Amino acid sequence: MKKLGQLLVNAGQILLVAILSTILMIVALVSRLFGPDAPLHVAGRLWGPGVLWICGARFVVEGGEAVDWKKPHLFLMNHQSMLDIPAAFGAIRSPVRFMAKRMLGSVPVLGWYMKATRMILVNREKGSEAVAAIRIAAERLQQGACILIYPEGTRSRDGRLLPFKRGPFELAIASQVDIVPLAIHGAADVLPRGSASPRRGTIRVRIGAPIPTKGLVRADREALMDRVRDEIEALHLSVGGMGYGPRDAEAAPEPPAGTAAAKAS
Repeated sequence: MKKLGQLLVNAGQILLVAILSTILMIVALVSRLFGPDAPLHVAGRLWGPGVLWICGARFVVEGGEAVDWKKPHLFLMNHQSMLDIPAAFGAIRSPVRFMAKRMLGSVPVLGWYMKATRMILVNREKGSEAVAAIRIAAERLQQGACILIYPEGTRSRDGRLLPFKRGPFELAIASQVDIVPLAIHGAADVLPRGSASPRRGTIRVRIGAPIPTKGLVRADREALMDRVRDEIEALHLSVGGMGYGPRDAEAAPEPPAGTAAAKAS
């Protein structure tokens, strides 16, 4: 009986999230009349916190005092759960755009919203398209936009940090904007990977100080990646996370020069 009750609660939560998301995405699309960033403010102030509340999450944001929220930044955050997206919208005080899988652009309403807000959609299967997406993102950052990327490229299965992809750091150096590291913990406890059943819990996000990239060149990419990864690990540990696994499992080897994978890395 208790299990049936929980199933009914979860079904209600899923329905409420779907209704809230549909209504607010339509509102966001209409709000474009007030400026290109208006839909992102709707997501940050209403949709993100609303989804977390429906899922039963207590949401805590710490840090950010050193960030100039009016400047363009590249935000990098670890990835645990589908709830990382509303949490990021709720934590970041600037209108922020995401780099996301191209397939999401085909989802009704969500795809319309992503295209209308100029999210950067990436086909990860094609290296040439991934390189083009990085070029587009660099142009957007130079034009004053803020972009968030999950440098692990996928959700962690056990909460530990995964190896970082090199693309985000290529982007940061190309655009010469500051990187703002963020760490999230608790999202996988509230909504585990592969689950559609939210549980009550606390999601914590801590925002670190900006890391400058001005003057850096491609040869500085590895050092920059190490610095950001260490900072995100420290932030992750500070909010109760486990950090990353063994160091020798972290850095994936560089693909052979001239391959599509090398161009996208």
